[in-house]
Amino acid sequence: MPDLRTKLRERLLRTLQWVRAHKVWTGVIIFSAWIVLEIVLLPYADVVRLKRTVPTETAFMRMHQEQAADEGKAFKKVYRWVPFNRISRDAVNAVIVAEDGTFWSHSGFDWFELRESIERNLSEGRPARGASTITQQLAKNLYLSPSKNPLRKLREWILTWWMEQTLSKQRILELYLNVIEWGRGIYGIEAASQTYFGKPASALTREEGARLAAVIPNPRMFRLDRETRYLQRRSRLILNRMAARGY
Repeated sequence: MPDLRTKLRERLLRTLQWVRAHKVWTGVIIFSAWIVLEIVLLPYADVVRLKRTVPTETAFMRMHQEQAADEGKAFKKVYRWVPFNRISRDAVNAVIVAEDGTFWSHSGFDWFELRESIERNLSEGRPARGASTITQQLAKNLYLSPSKNPLRKLREWILTWWMEQTLSKQRILELYLNVIEWGRGIYGIEAASQTYFGKPASALTREEGARLAAVIPNPRMFRLDRETRYLQRRSRLILNRMAARGY
């Protein structure tokens, strides 16, 4: 036993000496191990379960609840799941046109939009244009956060790839329409439709679908219960795009 302890002590001392002598490499190794651990621990199994199960809450719902608690405000969540075949096709098309025009054909990433976004953001020196697809937005809503740090973005990209490999396009869209926020505490298109228009999502008109799609980027700022110039302009643009595509 003493020999084993001596060997372990000597090995530990040699390791500490190596770390002191190679601080940069030690940092690289630790950082790389951390990245690998973050990737390995992503919720791959949860994504597989989404084939047949309905999420009861999302990372964004938990975050909004925690924010409300920190502000000393009550948090009332309205979340109603509705099957894809009970969502107005006009509303579905409006969301696709507004958020991800090539949704049905891409594999999770819109490389053209990403390039355009990078070029514009670099030219203006600020994040003026986003390029997240519906699948990326779903991954972020379900499991991540609004943070823009590189590690969070890497996790989002990996989950986006995994979702596209695991789930059908229709299922991805069904999940997205049912979990995104449409106002404080209002999650999913059924809850939004009932709250703002007093009708089920299946009965939404083209104009109502366009108005819902118009506020997706920031539903707490671009509110549906206020008639603003932004809402009018954005809704009209979405309707024009729908008409141009034959929707």
